[in-house]
Amino acid sequence: MLKRAVCFVLSLALCAGALSACAGTPASSAPQDPELAGCERYTVSWFDVFDTVTTVIGYAESQEEWDRQMEALHADLVEYHQLYDIYYSYSGVTNLRDVNAQAGQAPVTVDARIMGLLTEAKSMHETTGGKMNVAFGAVLKIWHNYREAALDDPEKAAVPSMEELEAAAEHCNIDDLILDEEASTVYFADPELKLDVGSVGKGYAVEMVARTAEERGLKSALISVGGNLRSIGHKPDYSRWTGGIQNPWTTTADLVPNESSGYVAVVEVEDMALVTSGNYQRYYELDGVRYHHIIDPDTLMPANYFSAVSVLAPDSGLADCLSTGLYCMSLEEGQALVESLENVEAMWMLNEQDRVVYSSGFEAHLKQAS
Repeated sequence: MLKRAVCFVLSLALCAGALSACAGTPASSAPQDPELAGCERYTVSWFDVFDTVTTVIGYAESQEEWDRQMEALHADLVEYHQLYDIYYSYSGVTNLRDVNAQAGQAPVTVDARIMGLLTEAKSMHETTGGKMNVAFGAVLKIWHNYREAALDDPEKAAVPSMEELEAAAEHCNIDDLILDEEASTVYFADPELKLDVGSVGKGYAVEMVARTAEERGLKSALISVGGNLRSIGHKPDYSRWTGGIQNPWTTTADLVPNESSGYVAVVEVEDMALVTSGNYQRYYELDGVRYHHIIDPDTLMPANYFSAVSVLAPDSGLADCLSTGLYCMSLEEGQALVESLENVEAMWMLNEQDRVVYSSGFEAHLKQAS
């Protein structure tokens, strides 16, 4: 029996926004950061980038300054959204859809923001032992098409054949992605290679946008774009921002957004990113089996090690890559990888309900019950 994935999304980002909003204005008796003296709390949301909800909560000297910062931040997000889109083209923009269409014939000159993304992605492919692969587009496109067909018409629900998937996997070698950083060109040595940056694009964009906002003078904010959260600084009373990690064992249809039932954990962050990958979004069900969007490059099927994996790191792009990579490897492999990386922590939510495993330093970031 097919079940449509619920469109009402309570992502990590929204949970984080809800929790932070409840924090309110710092008590006057608490020590105050002089750099944030006189700042008021503001919030804004958008629905037009990366096919998800963006919420920013932060502090600014005035409404005018907040509006200035948010107008610039939103414009940056729109540009990244257009550059990293593999489905649509935009006037005056050479984006990843254009790269996929043209790079198999000749090198394509790209924006520095595309080159930066792909350079980071190739590095993280090596770090994750190939579990995170932006050259995996040929396989991911098949799963995308089957998922869309199943959600649009239950009578068409099906699972791709292994023959179809294996044929596509022949064209997913990241060594065929040729990057010339000096010339800023992208070329596919295999004309049938296709890029899909779903495992890194949003996280990398959030990181770059946050850094640019800091350069413009934004000192205290929590940016959440779908499942990607990035904090800037702390609140005026020096307290850290908080983000909720959604309960992956409760379907979005049944989820009530409160700390007791909706979240597995509440995490405190300061100049850190928190990203979660899970099987509870972008999926369809057939004959009681859930087919989600995170595909294991080794099996070519939806990864089934965990219900969700959350990653804490100082860089949102890194956290995004790792959450996908860790989701597609065993717990033992993932633990070894995380412990080898500086300032990176992870939380694995196992398939057995309410079973959680932390990396050695993750629990230090958990918000303590008051």
